[in-house]
Amino acid sequence: MLETGGPSRDLISFALPQTGALVEVANPAQPYVLLDAGGVVVDPVSAFFAELQACSRLPSTIRSYGMDLLRWWRFLHAVGVEWHRATRLEARDFARWMAIAPKPVRPHWRGRAAGATARAGVGSSAGVPNTVTGRAGPGPMFAATTRAHYETVLRSFYDFHLETGTGPIINPFPTRRERRRLPASAGRPIRSAPGGRYQPSVPVRVPGRIPDARFDELFAALRHHRDRALLAFWVSNGVRAEELLTCRQRDALPGEQLLGVVRKGTRAYQQVPSAADAFVWLRLYQEEAWRAGVPRGPGRWLWWTLRPPFRPLTYHAARAMFGRANRLLGSNWTLHDLRRTAAYRMARDPKLALTDVQWVLGHAHLSTTQIYLPAGREEIIDAVRAHHERAGREAQVVAVPAAGYRPDSLDELFGRNR
Repeated sequence: MLETGGPSRDLISFALPQTGALVEVANPAQPYVLLDAGGVVVDPVSAFFAELQACSRLPSTIRSYGMDLLRWWRFLHAVGVEWHRATRLEARDFARWMAIAPKPVRPHWRGRAAGATARAGVGSSAGVPNTVTGRAGPGPMFAATTRAHYETVLRSFYDFHLETGTGPIINPFPTRRERRRLPASAGRPIRSAPGGRYQPSVPVRVPGRIPDARFDELFAALRHHRDRALLAFWVSNGVRAEELLTCRQRDALPGEQLLGVVRKGTRAYQQVPSAADAFVWLRLYQEEAWRAGVPRGPGRWLWWTLRPPFRPLTYHAARAMFGRANRLLGSNWTLHDLRRTAAYRMARDPKLALTDVQWVLGHAHLSTTQIYLPAGREEIIDAVRAHHERAGREAQVVAVPAAGYRPDSLDELFGRNR
């Protein structure tokens, strides 16, 4: 039975209690567990994690799902409802709260050491478009993509327990109704459209990329050969940030201009072609790093920290490096924009087949590669500016009278001689 009524909750002043946690455990059969407010493992979530692992989902995906389920568990704890007794009233209020609630306070580790706290994404420039890139930074509210991800995860979680018979008899997060209703005389039921009913509309954006001139400025702002080599590889072969950072020293083949990476989704090993400049910067970095004492060997990691004790370079450290270069230019590009830049350059090359670009990028579907075919933001702006310039020049051109008309008579008629 669909519940549409119920007591209204004060969602404006509603705050989630910071109870429970998502804990990573050293167990390959169960990489993450969700703890409730009492510190007890939530078995329904563990069963869902096992299903995701059986479906070959990566640990990073399981962690992402777990963070969404943790917020839902905190919401249910705050309203006093068990997970298997949640109705569409709770699901609706959760969707409403996500739309109006600010992001939680996440103090930086430096701020915690100094006794200060700061809200993540909240500041004088939060949500304001960057003057260099034209892209708005993280705002104080949850983005539409974040809310859509929450809805999808929770709907799939309850779908799983509906199939196994361990959850409620009705999914609290229903599918979306079809907008166009068929007449009753048609004798056919109303079909459900894909997606969730409480899933927000996510705007379709043109994939961002770094213009060539801006990339040169960004590259010049780097101070180390390692950072230059990383950017040169990312912008030439378009591999994901995590794929490049997990390479071994044996994976780099300068003579063939190939770099071996393990693909994120399929976990397959693939050798992708890269620019010759990238291998030059890599060699300069390796010679410098080996002299400093970085471990050397075919099975060793390819990328390391710059100072001892030397450790393999992580994604967060690489993002911090890229962030420092961004601050020098006043921009807010991301590491994934380097992959988009490489994809845009290859897709716009008329002499390179789109299927070849799909293979290099590791896309499962050609439609994903096709989103890089349209012109980017900078090209569109330049084209519209050229349009206005042409229109201005054409407006200044004096029309020539047709044959048979005397120009002095037209001037007298339209009062041009006065």
